[in-house]
Amino acid sequence: MESDRRGDVIVVGSGVIGLTTAVALAERGRRVRIWAREPAERTTSAVAGALWWPYRIDPEALVGEWALQSLSVYEELALRPEETGVRLVEGVHGETRLDGLGSWAARVSGLRAATAAEYAGVGLWARLPLIDMPVHLAWLRRRFAAAGGTIEERYVTDLSEVEAPVVVNCTGLGARDLVPDPAVRPVRGQLVVVENPGVTTWLTSGHTGAKSTYFFPQPGGLILGGTTDEDAWSLTPDATVAEEIVRRCAVLRPEIAGARVIDHRVGLRPVRHAVRLERELLPGGRVLVHNYGHGGAGITVAWGCAREAVGLASRGALR
Repeated sequence: MESDRRGDVIVVGSGVIGLTTAVALAERGRRVRIWAREPAERTTSAVAGALWWPYRIDPEALVGEWALQSLSVYEELALRPEETGVRLVEGVHGETRLDGLGSWAARVSGLRAATAAEYAGVGLWARLPLIDMPVHLAWLRRRFAAAGGTIEERYVTDLSEVEAPVVVNCTGLGARDLVPDPAVRPVRGQLVVVENPGVTTWLTSGHTGAKSTYFFPQPGGLILGGTTDEDAWSLTPDATVAEEIVRRCAVLRPEIAGARVIDHRVGLRPVRHAVRLERELLPGGRVLVHNYGHGGAGITVAWGCAREAVGLASRGALR
């Protein structure tokens, strides 16, 4: 439609939320540019685990639908794992019950109680999207370019000064200073990557305090986690914490204890009491759409949130 081609859209931010939103807008016929201070491979998204699951994200009433929309997309992308980085992998969420989840869980195909052979305790078995984020982010960039989008390295200090009819704020933790929104806080996550000793399923267990134990088999190695350090800004891996992560995971799978360490990773999750997905008017009738505050579940809700952001941006452009 010609009305959908009116003016440019600038998406600020190049993590998985920004890229997915930009793709959704460009494929609706909008002229879209991404402005980002760093490339996608240097964002928190690039070091994520990244298992689909609505974990520690609100508002609950909306998150379930956003997550299910994204799940549908990932299930299709999993048909081309080498290209998209998305695979469907079996695993268990330990210490998790169906009756402790939201209504969205009833629509996740195959989700069931784990058997004693699958997990020594209460847990849920599932076959879920597990995403190799460097591959997936590169695929999103290619898809965006194929839809006519462009990416520019730009450092934005004031959203109101971004000259475009529609601006979409996908800056994650950067929104804390840029909006400014002090409700956005970092929750630091530290990971260890080891050579995979033959683990083919994922597992999460023991989410207590600042510690969480999980492992995800990715093509480049077995990712071990992790931490949830609130209001911690350091991107430097802690050697003692790394050793503790390996020990916790080895309790669940003893063969992990002897695996060679390949890499250490740290990311800062952009946590907020609730995702901010809304529009506001800028001077001159321009529209600003906010899409940030997804914590560690950005990959889980990326497509659902992107589609809602497209609706908000289109309503604004067609005033």
